[in-house]
Amino acid sequence: MTIQLHSLGVILCLVLAGCATQPRVSYQRDVSPILETKCLACHLPPKGTGFLKSGLSMASYESLMRGTIYGPVIVPGDSRHSVLNMLVEDRLNTSMRAPNPLTKEEIAILRLWVDQGAKNN
Repeated sequence: MTIQLHSLGVILCLVLAGCATQPRVSYQRDVSPILETKCLACHLPPKGTGFLKSGLSMASYESLMRGTIYGPVIVPGDSRHSVLNMLVEDRLNTSMRAPNPLTKEEIAILRLWVDQGAKNN
């Protein structure tokens, strides 16, 4: 009986630990400042190099969500399949490298924001 109660306690702790809430990431408060300092210089229309090559404007939430001439860069709720996350996390074999790489903390914020639905909040 003691072993069963102990096992139940361990399972309960694991379940509760998995239910811990993650901080809500805000586009305005958390994501936009990262994009402004690390990405906007190249992804600002009409003459930004990144904008000219891909059509990706990071001037606003709406333009970011529109994506590139090739398609969206964000899949709300799925950072594993979002091109933006793949690029900043160096998961794509590509020549596209940001001149100002993001820190691990900034990458984590972008990942969590996308996983939380990439909302304009």
